[in-house]
Amino acid sequence: MPDPSTYRPAPGTIPDAPGVYRFRDPAGRVVYVGKAKSLRNRLNSYFADVWTLHPRTQQMVTTAAAVDWVTVGTEVEALQLEFSWIKEFDPRFNVKYRDDKSYPFLAVTLDEEFPRLQVMRGVKRKGVRYFGPYSHAWAIRETLDLLLRVFPARTCSAGVFKRAHQIGRPCLLGDIGKCSAPCVGRVSAEEHRDIVDEFCDFMAGRTDQFLKRVEREMLRASEELEFERAARLRDDLVALRRALEKQTVVLGDGTDADIVAFADDPLEAAVQVFHVRGGRVRGQRGWVVEKVEELSTGDLVHHFCTQMYGEEHGETDVPRELLVPDLPDDADALADWLSAHRGSRVSLRVPQRGDKKALMETVARNATEVLQRHKLRRAGDLTTRSRALEEIAEALGMEGVPLRIECFDVSQIQGTDVVASMVVFEDGLERKSEYRRFIVRGNPDGSGTDDLSAMSEVMRRRFARFKALEQHDDAELPGIDPLTGKPRRFAYPPQLIVVDGGQPQVNAVAAVLAEMGVTDVALCGLAKRLEEVWLPADDFPVILPRTSEALYLLQRVRDEAHRFAITFHRQRRSKRMTASALDEVAGLGEVRRKALLRHFGSMKRIAEATPEEIAEVPGIGLRTAESVLAALRSPDPGKTGER
Repeated sequence: MPDPSTYRPAPGTIPDAPGVYRFRDPAGRVVYVGKAKSLRNRLNSYFADVWTLHPRTQQMVTTAAAVDWVTVGTEVEALQLEFSWIKEFDPRFNVKYRDDKSYPFLAVTLDEEFPRLQVMRGVKRKGVRYFGPYSHAWAIRETLDLLLRVFPARTCSAGVFKRAHQIGRPCLLGDIGKCSAPCVGRVSAEEHRDIVDEFCDFMAGRTDQFLKRVEREMLRASEELEFERAARLRDDLVALRRALEKQTVVLGDGTDADIVAFADDPLEAAVQVFHVRGGRVRGQRGWVVEKVEELSTGDLVHHFCTQMYGEEHGETDVPRELLVPDLPDDADALADWLSAHRGSRVSLRVPQRGDKKALMETVARNATEVLQRHKLRRAGDLTTRSRALEEIAEALGMEGVPLRIECFDVSQIQGTDVVASMVVFEDGLERKSEYRRFIVRGNPDGSGTDDLSAMSEVMRRRFARFKALEQHDDAELPGIDPLTGKPRRFAYPPQLIVVDGGQPQVNAVAAVLAEMGVTDVALCGLAKRLEEVWLPADDFPVILPRTSEALYLLQRVRDEAHRFAITFHRQRRSKRMTASALDEVAGLGEVRRKALLRHFGSMKRIAEATPEEIAEVPGIGLRTAESVLAALRSPDPGKTGER
């Protein structure tokens, strides 16, 4: 692996000032661009011990052969230069919030004599008003089809318009009332522009007054016995309301805002954006991007803003308000930079309450679901799973692929309610019927239980059961229960054990396996911070490529074990915290406890009652009533031990 220290700048040569830096490969190509408040602090972080860096950062610094920088006066200048360099050099290691397609807008060509309504992609141009972006072009056409009967503006191309003008006959849309046919002079240029202006007002959110006006005209036509005109206005009203149903009001103040939310893991981040214009959701977009280094939510916001509101691909529509889950360190400079792009003040803030916070939570749920679907899509394919298992076997030096993987995780809060989980993946898929939960009993000497001792205890219990089943001589198939014909618990050993943790956890489990004589099971640990794979007795971890299918599978196994453990821990903690003295009364089950509480209303009233009054509750005898009172009136009521 190339050594970054070979091109590290000499001490004292990096200025302690804001600026933008570039890493270049041996051929001189820019591979990464970044900005910093202090170039010295930021660049020095790249030349620390390479094994402490994020995997993607490791790859970047070992690919590069040189670094240079430019100092600037302010953070806004740094933002502008960073954006310009990323656009110019397209560095391979920068986070890219762009997908392989441009999103469509509903465009109105106001710079023409007879403005046209159309779907438009790509670079925005002057003299055209844009609404959107939309997720699909068909969504725009569907909306237009509903609105053209109310706003019969031109939608045809210049060639069709010219031909209709020459022959003096409109196209089909003109004949069916979905175009006012300015091509043949049915309306003048001024009248057609009035229609287009009303359409723009409607799309900009001024809908209520227009609906009321159409409704008034419909009622007036009905009173004047112009029933055909009234029926046409009624149909127009229905069409307008149907169009509005497709764009539900989500913010009552009619604001223009982009709501951005993220879901991430150490290697990737999913971003979702809702474009709200005039209080209505006009479009929704999303990506899954690779993380170059350890990035906070504020860092992700910074990268998103600097890339999404540039000058190309038709994405210069900067809203008045940008709602984000967290503010970056350079939030003020970023707001100034966005304001310069918009031409008026842009507010960058975190919603705290009300409709905007609720909408932010909706966007965040979308981002989480997108990231989960992305991971599951990679894991659901048979070929992908097979490749992942082969990569794991190769990386860990196993003789064969691990068809059965067991992963263990411990969950606790300061030594209380210590539990552990075991999840099983067979052929790369969850085998939920084989999942197991453990209540950790703790050290015999009564000392506290840490993660290492808990993991050791769980591993002893798991393989003690397996060793006991292995010694069955009374059956041809010791792993099968002869009564049920089903596999016994812990009957089958895994080919690979994965523990949630780093070198200490792996070494603790390895000691238990050696103690119990288990020699044919591979072992590794997956550390959360940098997603490193640790092997027993190794001083350095195995770094899997960040796009490796093996790493995706190990992540899924580890995350599932963590989810299963923490769910069980919460159940145990909740049960302990809600336990009462009634739980200790022998012969008093859950049904009769609920009957007592329903009859008296509270524990205090039960304690104040006489045995005879308690015995009036159906199912409660006098002796049980006396036991209940003895439990409630004890010096330490409500105290329960672990069971």
